[in-house]
Amino acid sequence: MRFDTGCACCRDDFYDYEEWIMQRVTVVDHPLAQHKLTLMRDKNRSTREFRQLLNEVGMLLCYELTRDLKLEAVEVETPLQKTLAPALSGKKLVFAPILRAGTGFLDGMLQLAPAARVAHIGLYRNPETLEAVEYYFKAPADVADRLVVLMDPMLATGNSAIAAVKLLKDKGARDIRFACLLAAPEGIEKLRCAHPDVEIWTVAIDSHLNDHGYIVPGLGDAGDRMYGTK
Repeated sequence: MRFDTGCACCRDDFYDYEEWIMQRVTVVDHPLAQHKLTLMRDKNRSTREFRQLLNEVGMLLCYELTRDLKLEAVEVETPLQKTLAPALSGKKLVFAPILRAGTGFLDGMLQLAPAARVAHIGLYRNPETLEAVEYYFKAPADVADRLVVLMDPMLATGNSAIAAVKLLKDKGARDIRFACLLAAPEGIEKLRCAHPDVEIWTVAIDSHLNDHGYIVPGLGDAGDRMYGTK
């Protein structure tokens, strides 16, 4: 994996630049997640199957990236006696899919955390400049007090993720984690440089981007494959 060592965000206290880039990146190597990703790469996978697999991977990602949620002891009464047992402490999560493909993760995550609130971030990629263009944004009023899970299946150029994080931070969000299915080294580096406080969770890191900004070998356009629009 190669990164552009000329990036201005390089810190003097990290003698290895690549180490700094990958410091807050987690590759979810659970066998089920890896297997499902392989199934999704197959160009002959049906729209229904692709959508179902994306939902299932969303659940696995949610399980992994919420491992460190804080707990508190609460009193419950079992059929036998009262006891103290662990429960989530404080306010719950915000799931923030980047429209449209990010919604493919949403149902799976909500199955694990049904009390989570949902933000919607509407961005599309300008086909000529590859820059993100905002067309819709709505988030819970108390997003600043919650852990925000930003989600998009692909971290390619990084432009959409960077724009989405900025929108959330402008709304007050302070604790943001980015969940994706696939990431390119170029997208990881760009997001880490723009928002070094945001942790990245991905199932795999692929080779590179092609001239059109697609991840190689990748799986094509996740939104088109999810909705059968191409």
